[in-house]
Amino acid sequence: MDLSTIKALAFDVFGTVVDWRGTVIRELEQLGKARGFKADWAKFADTWRTKGYLEATAKVRRGELPWMNADQLHRRMLDELLTRFGIEGLSEAEKNHLNRVWHRLKPWSDATSGMKRMRKAYLLTTLSNGNMALLTNMAKNAGLPWDCVLSSELVKSYKPDPRVYQMAADLLGLPANQVMMVAAHKPDLQGARAVGMKLAFVPRPKEWGAKKGGDYGNEPWIDVYAIDFRELAAKLGV
Repeated sequence: MDLSTIKALAFDVFGTVVDWRGTVIRELEQLGKARGFKADWAKFADTWRTKGYLEATAKVRRGELPWMNADQLHRRMLDELLTRFGIEGLSEAEKNHLNRVWHRLKPWSDATSGMKRMRKAYLLTTLSNGNMALLTNMAKNAGLPWDCVLSSELVKSYKPDPRVYQMAADLLGLPANQVMMVAAHKPDLQGARAVGMKLAFVPRPKEWGAKKGGDYGNEPWIDVYAIDFRELAAKLGV
């Protein structure tokens, strides 16, 4: 592939850039110790992600739920999980703070250094289902070196809706084939492929903890395969 045609890298964030699961579990454990709550915090985090985010965004995309941004979807599920796990007595301020744990997610160990290398040659932007406030706060908290923050919120839909990917190219003032989507999830890459973006697959086998399985292999339709962001930077020539 002719790398000289690529001008911008658009990154999925949850799971690709940041370790959402590890961060959420740690904060839940801290809350449990401080308030005397005991629960299966890993199950809490996994359910929050799958039911409150992944399944909910799909329902919004299909029109089964009205438009809600990621913060609103997370809070909707959080209230249900607190009841399900028997966690009582949290004030509204404490619930809001807990819901904003998604604003405080920590990057994978290779992410920031790899991104700083890539930023020397490419424009770096988020292209995430996280809402604008979440993504900007996360960048500030984690020191993520974005040039630009773009969210599916801008078109009031969720990936892999093709409108999200096309929006990114349009707002960057670039044809889609000059933007490379970087993601740890193949459905995300397939959505980007539908509008003509280039594709970089960076699998994160530890995204879901010690669970085995997952589709982490390379495929012919993927333009660049890298085990982490440092290797991706090297393959992109920086």
